[in-house]
Amino acid sequence: MKKIVSLIALIFLFNSCVPEDQTDYLFELLPVESVEIPTEFTLGATYEIRMYYRRPTSCHTFNTIYYDKNLNVRTIAIESAVRQENDCQELTEDNLVECHFNFLVTSNGSYLFKFYQGQDDQGNNIFLEYEIPVVN
Repeated sequence: MKKIVSLIALIFLFNSCVPEDQTDYLFELLPVESVEIPTEFTLGATYEIRMYYRRPTSCHTFNTIYYDKNLNVRTIAIESAVRQENDCQELTEDNLVECHFNFLVTSNGSYLFKFYQGQDDQGNNIFLEYEIPVVN
């Protein structure tokens, strides 16, 4: 009898772990519209950098900030998770969304920030660039 109860419990356990409504997602980089960034940095200080972007549809949600560093060059973009559904609504131009990250200044010289703004007609990435000097 214990074996039958265990078998039934095991069947219910496996059935409860299988999602019935499984939504698929794609990940997409969204263009940064504008940035609030200081005009200079102080070595050792931390700064909040704000970015603004637009959600193209109701199925786009913020996932993370893409952040790549190579020496003193920082390449940054907004990564969106896009729900793969048929009921996505196009959003209007007034849907500006803000996100931010904290940046710790760890070296002298200057930093080049490259914020992703999409692609040109030839498929080349376009960036909004800021060179920020580090002062003492």
